[in-house]
Amino acid sequence: MTIKFGLIGGGVMGEALLSRLIARGIYQSSEVIVSEPLSSRLDFLKQQYGVAVTTDNSRVFTEAKEVLFLAVKPQVFSAIAQELADIDILNREHSPLIISILAGVPLSQLEAAFVQLPVIRAMPNTPATVGAGVTAICSGAYTNAKHHQIAQQVFSAVGEVVEVSEGLMDAVTGLSGSGPAYVALMVEALADGGVSAGLPRAIANQLALQTVLGTAKLLQETKMHPAELKDRVTSPGGTTIAGIAKLEQAGFRSALIEAVKAATERSQELGK
Repeated sequence: MTIKFGLIGGGVMGEALLSRLIARGIYQSSEVIVSEPLSSRLDFLKQQYGVAVTTDNSRVFTEAKEVLFLAVKPQVFSAIAQELADIDILNREHSPLIISILAGVPLSQLEAAFVQLPVIRAMPNTPATVGAGVTAICSGAYTNAKHHQIAQQVFSAVGEVVEVSEGLMDAVTGLSGSGPAYVALMVEALADGGVSAGLPRAIANQLALQTVLGTAKLLQETKMHPAELKDRVTSPGGTTIAGIAKLEQAGFRSALIEAVKAATERSQELGK
């Protein structure tokens, strides 16, 4: 069968995407090829998903007809680009869409490596590994509506998708890219508060985690503004307003805003 999807990099994020693309039938196992330097990892991916595997990145680039997906560390991109530079891709009947999830590698650098090919830069976050992520995508100069559709379909397999201009990718990194760490910190702090108030650790952890999960689901499904939900939970002179007053006193909201801004600025620095 024709190879449609080529994956360079079989790490955690690459595998998360691969598993859901196959499970949803977006690509058949026989339509996928994966390159990865670790032989033990290749053996696992071949056995687990029935895909073709190789250590040769150029083979993946040559055989993939629809998508070439880059899921490697940004620092090895230059070496991979050099490895693929001599392949005459433009004279092929079908040139693949290049999709990159390499943090800090801009479209200009990707398009310099893949001359005149359609390129989409993407920023998924770690919840994508359990199918609950959100991915921001931005498109290069040679993309069209069909390429956008393919990218939407690929990343919808691991969560939600938003389209932004490339100038906003650092802000995406600061919010949704780094955000899971902020939320994890909040869950830990809520549980610690429960323990401080006398709850057993296991129960405090369960209460904190499900409260965050349930609140997010409620906001998502009802489309309610967060402020409205906060007001619904907060009765006059009650327990919730006492807690909120302490959060305001400690600068809770300001701290989160500043965290997103600081992460955005650091992302900008790393991309230079």
